[in-house]
Order: sequence, then C-alpha cells, then structure tokens
Amino acid sequence: MFVVTPLTQTTCYICRTTSRLTCLKCRPRPTRSRRKYTATTTGTRDRHAVSCCTVRNLGLGPGLRFHTTRMSSTGVPEYDVCIIGGGIVGLATAQELILRHPNLKFAVLEKENELALHQTGHNSGVIHAGIYYAPGSLKAKLCVEGLKLVYEYCDKHNINYERVGKLIVAVDKSEVPRLEELYQRGLVNNVEGLSLIGPDEIREREPYCKGIKALVSPNTGIVDYGEMARMFGKHFKTLGGEIHTEFDVNAFRQVNESESSTNKGLKCPILVEGKHGKTVRCRYVITCGGLFSDRLAQLSGCEPNPRIVPFRGDYLLLKPEKRHLVRGNIYPVPDPRFPFLGVHFTPRIDGSLWLGPNAVLAFKREGYRLTDFNISDTINALSYRGLRKLAYKHLIFGMKEMYRGFVKSAQVKQLQRYIPDLKPEDVTRGPSGVRAMALGPDGSLVDDFVFDMGSGDIGRRILHVRNAPSPAATSSLSIAKMVADKVQDSFSL
Repeated sequence: MFVVTPLTQTTCYICRTTSRLTCLKCRPRPTRSRRKYTATTTGTRDRHAVSCCTVRNLGLGPGLRFHTTRMSSTGVPEYDVCIIGGGIVGLATAQELILRHPNLKFAVLEKENELALHQTGHNSGVIHAGIYYAPGSLKAKLCVEGLKLVYEYCDKHNINYERVGKLIVAVDKSEVPRLEELYQRGLVNNVEGLSLIGPDEIREREPYCKGIKALVSPNTGIVDYGEMARMFGKHFKTLGGEIHTEFDVNAFRQVNESESSTNKGLKCPILVEGKHGKTVRCRYVITCGGLFSDRLAQLSGCEPNPRIVPFRGDYLLLKPEKRHLVRGNIYPVPDPRFPFLGVHFTPRIDGSLWLGPNAVLAFKREGYRLTDFNISDTINALSYRGLRKLAYKHLIFGMKEMYRGFVKSAQVKQLQRYIPDLKPEDVTRGPSGVRAMALGPDGSLVDDFVFDMGSGDIGRRILHVRNAPSPAATSSLSIAKMVADKVQDSFSL
C-alpha cells in the first residue's frame, strides 16, 4: 500500500490552485520511473487520476488521502476494516469511520449489484421526530439527534426533502389520554415544536381529516433514503473507500500466516469469503446485515438469538386525482397492546401518497410480493419458539392483518376512520416493504440496539450490529457515530 500524503504546499502549473494534493489533472505526465498517484474506483481495480480542482470542488479539504488497493501476494484485496451491508446504516457507518480514520483502508461488501435495495430502498421515507420512544432511551436520543443531522446533510449536499409535518390524530375519546401521554413524552425527549390542537385546527391543517384532538409535529419530514444512502456511498468512495457489489458473504476464516508482499507478520488475519469465489482479507469486520444480521452473526460463533423474523407491510397508493385529500403525514395514536403502529397516510418526495401498511409474516426474508416464498426462510421463522409465542399472543390481530392484506376494501375501512371521504376506488395496490423484527425466544420484540461479538480469535475481530430498530433510517447518521465509538472501544483503531 502507499498513501498520497504530501507535506508541502503545491501549486498547480495550469490552474494555479494551491493545495496539499498535487494536481494530477493539470500537472505534466509523470515519467516512467515515477509512480503514478491514483484513486481506486468502486468494486474494480480500474484507477483514475484526481485533480486538486476536484478536491476543492468536493469540499473535502487539503488533508484528503488517496489509497491504492492493497493486494496480498495471491491477489486478494486487503483492508483494515470491512463493513458488510450496503444499506443506509452500513454506508453511514463506513462514511463516519473513514472520516475519523483517513489513514486506514476501508471497504463495503454488498451482496446486491446496487446499494440500498432492501429495507433502505423500501422505506416509507419519513424523517421521524422522536415522539414515540421512551424518555431517556437510546432510540429517543438517536432519533432526535438524527433528525437534525439528516436535515443538515441534505442541505449540505442538495438532497431534496420536505418538512411536511405530522398529525397524530385521536378519533375517539378513548385515544385522548394516550395522545396526551405522547405529547408529554415528546417534550421530555426534546422534540421541538410540538402542540396539541382541537377539531377546528385539525380541519385547517387537513381539511378532509376527522378527529377530536391531534398532536402536531411540524419538523417531521420526508426524504428519499435510497438517494441519501447512495450519497453516503459516493462520499465514502471519494475519501478512498472501496465498495464491492455482488459480494454475498457466506464465511469468515482465519488466515494462519500473512500473505502480504509488503507487510511482515499477521497483518490481515480475517478472510471474508463470498459466493462465486470472491474473497477479501482484513484486520476487522463490522456487519450491518439488516434482514440477515442474525445469520451473519452466527458465522462467527454468535448465539442464534435474537432471531430476525421478516414482516411484510403492503401499501396502497392514492390515485393522483385524489391527492388533495391529504396534505401531510397523518398517523394513528399507537395502541400499546399491539406490536405495530397501524395504518397511516404518508406523502412521498416524488409526489405520490402511500396508505397503510398492514403487517404480516413474510415467507421470504426479502419477499416483497404476496406470492414470494423461500422454504428455508419459512421453516426458520415458523420453527422459532419466539415467533410462535408472539403469534399466539396476537392471534386475532394477526388474522385481521392478513385479511386486510388480501382484501383492499378492509384496509380502506381502517383508513376511513381518519379520511371519511376516501373510497376503495380511490386507491390502487402499491409497493411493499419487509422489516427485520428482532425477536427473543420468549416472543418479545427486541426494541433496543444489539451489538455482538463471536467466539475465538475471529469473533474478537468482528462486531455485529444485530439490531438497529426503527427509526434506523432517520437515526442513521447518529447510529453511525455510536457504532464508530463502539468500534474504537472494541478494536482500538
């Protein structure tokens, strides 16, 4: 490996820009005896020169360092840290780590051919304010902080978003005490701008909405989290990181002796193996595997619990000619008896409006269609004692959710509690998402962050993010800071 780290100021011969990074675009071609400075591109060994003009335009500052791919003598790429998972949490973590440790070599390994295709790409797009979560909890803290970081990041990098606000609406008197409790919870969590309003003010904000009282959250917004995650990846690459797509990890092995041609001793002892013969070597690994986080953890000797059980949510789409019925986010008052939030109205950054979702067991971990089925995933879920206990506890609720998934008018009936003018013919079938629910063996939902390390020499070098609960997308930048702190404590980078 070599790292471009000029120690003196250099003036470009043509553009006259002064920078600590020699301008490779404008300066004369190096002679054959001089080593060409390059920055690696994503997922390949192709290389391109980077100019000081480019560095200045990206706003990355004079301390930028560019790396080449470090290769072992057998041609296997070597890194200091590999992050497994190209969703929003994995990419935010990769970006945070490379900013903190610019002298280290990082890579992201993603099993698909594109980034952010699963939970991130099927997210509702809501920027949550932090109202729902227990005061003093990590979820509350990270969400409130994360909302501010999302808006700052989007402003800095010209990512489109809207502060459309949210109404949490009580439609009958039994819901009012829970609504008022939410209001107090939000104040304790330092959520800004909250207020309680009555029927007249509800109609002013949402003319077609019916309710007797509502909680207003003006800072709740919407964004395309897929676009945001891809921007994380772009910045990670610009800072010298590499992203390997179509790298489906299926094993971790310890290398007994170093194969590096430039280092002595055991420099990169972890061999990460993927399907189709793909391999990389590294010192440390962080997994942010989402729907497969439990299986990745077991590869390094971790316990199987908590188990990830996939739940699919099916949305309806409001027809464009009926878009006037809803202006912003309209949410129900959550019922603590049930594990899911309930149907809601969600405007999207592309102008569409999603209605729903329901919540049913998915028979495939990445099964977004009603007919998607994987026998291994199904047996894994149904044989789990935790899921059976959860299903038994909420049997009636689960059957109703399944019915609403098949019968569109049943789902519309739930939505009509808030928008009475909505009719079944006003909606069409929409997209679906699959949520990774972490369940304990007693059937309880794991509502907190779970980090894990396996056994033996390999396990001590691998940190698993086994559960990053909702609202993980809103909290992604604050989660990344927490994970980076955890990595520092665990690995002493």
